[in-house]
Amino acid sequence: MIAAPFSAAIAQDSFPIRPMKLVVPYAAGGGTDAIARLVAQGVGEKLGHSLVVENNGSAGGNIATQQAAKADPDGYTVLMANQGPMVVNPHLFKNVKIDPLTAFDPLTLITAAPLVVVVPKASTHATVKDLIDYAQKNPGKLTYGSAGNGSASHLATVLLAQEANFQATHVPYRGAGPAVNDLLGGRMDFMVTTVPSILGLIESGDVKVLAVTSKTRAKKFQEVPTVAESGWPAYEATAWYGFVVPKGTPKDIADKIRNATVETITKGVVRERLEAEGAEPIGNSPEEFATMMKAESARWAEIVKKANISID
Repeated sequence: MIAAPFSAAIAQDSFPIRPMKLVVPYAAGGGTDAIARLVAQGVGEKLGHSLVVENNGSAGGNIATQQAAKADPDGYTVLMANQGPMVVNPHLFKNVKIDPLTAFDPLTLITAAPLVVVVPKASTHATVKDLIDYAQKNPGKLTYGSAGNGSASHLATVLLAQEANFQATHVPYRGAGPAVNDLLGGRMDFMVTTVPSILGLIESGDVKVLAVTSKTRAKKFQEVPTVAESGWPAYEATAWYGFVVPKGTPKDIADKIRNATVETITKGVVRERLEAEGAEPIGNSPEEFATMMKAESARWAEIVKKANISID
């Protein structure tokens, strides 16, 4: 009768004995993917087996999230959790089959960062006020891309349109990477996106950054004004990223993954890389992460309802 618990204890103590999978609910090449790969490498090194990134941006990340929720709760599947799939999509999509807040056990919030409002370098809009003035005078004429329906880039733009009272046409992609490619090609007018997804193009001059979405100026872009100081003081939006595991994952195993994650993001080269890309390493407790996501869910539920948007 003692064999099964003893075996389970041995298994947890020796975890992991093979590579693990990190499910990322967006296409490769975007901000979420960049942060996921950066952190996954460090976590894998600390645990002694690789944490392999698997991308799936279909249906706004819902499919990947559902697949992760159904995975065995054994520590070998981790989900990269952020706004869209975790706290926005349940209010936005009619066919979300799980409640992400109850289908997973939170591990830790990894980081949070402002987004940036960007336009192609050939754009005639020199400031975010220029862009919004044009959008107000030409309802629906401007197009904007996003990392997908319900993504941070989508909802940050929805919130901006609400605060500044304008209409623009949304073009969703399966990640920030494909959207940025079309922005570069001039097939859309602007984008609100994560810093990691666009930083290289800002530094090369291929896109112009007009504003940041945080309340205060970003350390990375001290010369760039915030949307709030440009005329819309109530506006604020950030992107956040964390790790969760399927509900029921043994606490010892969950703690191992969490501890490796927190150590990865708060020390050494990963911390430096995050800060260089405008992100702030966090590493809070599972309880704090759960409380934050519950509050975020309530906030975005109101924003989605006010915007009167839903997706089949």
